[in-house]
Formats: sequence, C-alpha cells, structure tokens
Amino acid sequence: MAIALRKPQEIEKLRAANKIVGSTLELLRKNTKIGASLKELDAMAEDHIRSLGAKPSFKGLYGFPNAVCTSLNEVIIHGIPTDYKLQEGDVIGYDVGTEIDGYFGDAAISVGVGAMSKEDEALIACAKDTLYYAIENIKDGIRFKELSYLMEQFIKQRGFVPLRDFCGHGIGKKPHEEPEIPNYLAGGSPKSGPKIKNGMVFCLEPMICQKDGKPVILDNGWDVVSADGLRGSHYEHTVAVIGGRAEILSLA
Repeated sequence: MAIALRKPQEIEKLRAANKIVGSTLELLRKNTKIGASLKELDAMAEDHIRSLGAKPSFKGLYGFPNAVCTSLNEVIIHGIPTDYKLQEGDVIGYDVGTEIDGYFGDAAISVGVGAMSKEDEALIACAKDTLYYAIENIKDGIRFKELSYLMEQFIKQRGFVPLRDFCGHGIGKKPHEEPEIPNYLAGGSPKSGPKIKNGMVFCLEPMICQKDGKPVILDNGWDVVSADGLRGSHYEHTVAVIGGRAEILSLA
C-alpha cells in the first residue's frame, strides 16, 4: 500500500480545493429550507463551485450524474438529487467534491430541516461528534486501524452502528487514493497495518446507521440505505497531518 506523503506546496493546493468544498457546504446549509428542491440546491452548489474556478469533481465520477450527493432521510450516502422539496423534519446529507489545479477536495455534512426530533438530532450529532473525536485523536505514528477502531467504539457508545463496506480514503491528485479507512475495525488487530505519518492527507467520513450496518443499494444504482430501513447520517472532512497533528482542510 503506497500512501502518498505530500509536500507543503501540495498540501496548500489541497487546502485550496477543500476550502471551496467548505464554502459550498456552508451555502447548502444556509439554503436548507422547507420547500427547497434537491435539484435546485445541487445547481446552486455547482454554480458556486464553478464561480470560484473549480470543477465539481463528483459530476461524472464513476457515472454519478450531479455535482452534489443529496442523501435524504433513509439514504445515508450517494443520494442523487431529485425534484423532491424539503419538508419539516427531514434529514438531508450533502457530500461535495471539487477539483482545482489537479488537486481534489471532499467533505460532507448532515442537516436537519426545520424542527427536528430528539432522535434525529442525536443521529446527526453522532456523525459529527465521531468525526471530530477521530480528528482530535490523530497523531503521527497512530495506525489507521486504531483510528477505525476508535470511531467504531465511539459510534456504538452513542447507541448507533457504522455503515459497513464504505469508508474514508486518501485524497490528492485523485478523488480516492490509498488508504481505505473504514469506520470500524475490519479484521486484524488495531495495532496492525500502516501508520499515519506527517504529510498524509485523507478523508474521514463516519456514516451512521441506527440498528443494522448492512448497506442496501437502491434501484437507481447509487442511493445507499441501511438494511434496517431507518434514517442515517454522514459527516466528512479532509485532513492533513502536519506537525504530528491533523489539520482540517475542508473548512470554509
């Protein structure tokens, strides 16, 4: 497994791509309102990305048709935007990718629409809190499997389970690079496998299910739901390991 170590100038290019991701997600968050359609939000995000000189890197990636993954309620990841208009109490996940000057950015948030149930607030908080807990625990020399194990334990302590078979990933001159970073310990000991080193850049993305982590892909070939049929949530940041700690690149 060849995990790239990025030079400072490369990290700055990745930061530029990810800053656009961050501002796009903030734009989507601010416009998450009752009556907004998923296709309108997708078009708004694409216009914003292009206005900043970047490309929406998800559009056409593996055949995905849009700029933004809009994952509604039971859809946990990879939701395709439709004409659906947001309603009170919905949970909507946005996943955004960009490319500028040959470098990629990637991040995601889940947002509640209007008044939320306590259960859905806890579901969204689990994804966000797991992500920040993991980022705080990254240090030079920790193993990726240790990080996966930490995330799995955190999710389970909140009463939820991680989505299986999908994972975080390296990022750089391609949108998906080595390593794969599951949100659970996938075989072996936490003390096995590659170590995190200064200069590595990767995406962490907790994907949260309520009872069953088994994924089901819907008929459109993209929308991923849990076998339990219940709502899920998703949060993601791109981080760079600098000076022995993780720095978030995908903030606005």
